[in-house]
Parts: sequence; C-alpha cells; structure tokens
Amino acid sequence: MRTTLPATVSAAAALAAVILTPAHAGATTPAGQADSTTPAKHAGAAAPPTLAGCGPGELCLWEKADFRGARQTYDLSGIDIESCVALPEGGSAEALANRTGRPVTTYQSAECAETGEFDTYPGGGTWTPESPYRVRAFKVWES
Repeated sequence: MRTTLPATVSAAAALAAVILTPAHAGATTPAGQADSTTPAKHAGAAAPPTLAGCGPGELCLWEKADFRGARQTYDLSGIDIESCVALPEGGSAEALANRTGRPVTTYQSAECAETGEFDTYPGGGTWTPESPYRVRAFKVWES
C-alpha cells in the first residue's frame, strides 16, 4: 500500500532539510559568486549568503533578486510595530533579509492587504534571495 504525505508535511520536511543544512554549505556573496572558503553553490541549496551591510536588528529589502540593486534598510527605531509600512511610492523589492529578531510579513499590496500575496518570515535571521512576488509593504510583529 502506497502512502502519500499531505503537501504541508512534505513542505515542512523540505524546510527542515534547508534549516538543518550547515550555513557554510554553498555560501555565496550577494553578487552570487561562490565564496572561496566554501564549496560551489549547488542547485537548490538555500544557505544564506554573506550580506555585508544588513546588520543585526535590521530588515533589508533589495530592489532585485539575489540581493542586487538598491537596498532599503529599516530598524525597529524607525517603524511602528504591527503597522503597515509601505515602500516609497513606486518602489518594490524582490529579495530580503530579516534580522530584526521579530517575525516580518511582506505584502504584494502597498496597503498590506491580504487579498494579494503575503508571507511571514521568522526574525532569527531569514535570507530570501527571490521573493515569489514584488514586495510593496511589510509589517513587523511583536512576536
């Protein structure tokens, strides 16, 4: 008898495999070049790159995928917790790093509307080289 797992279990298993992968495996620089101290990046590897300039306590958003283009940086001293923060008029992001220590939800909508796409990223250090949609706003949560 063949048993199939629900999609959520499969997704959780895939996420666990990524989380448990050593941080140095397949590390890249923001430009996507292999770090000379680590093995070359393998297809499907999701190790966080070295992100110079995105410090602890910050949410960094890049205009283009793979941490390229203009970067916008936010920290808790400049935003209201649990309030919608829209990116500047006409602005969007395709990559992000959440180092705030708090969960952050990104939104396709500039008004944080949940009718469009949205995702929440944990605050312990989340690197997303390519968002599944253009990020136009975000909320930082208390916990």
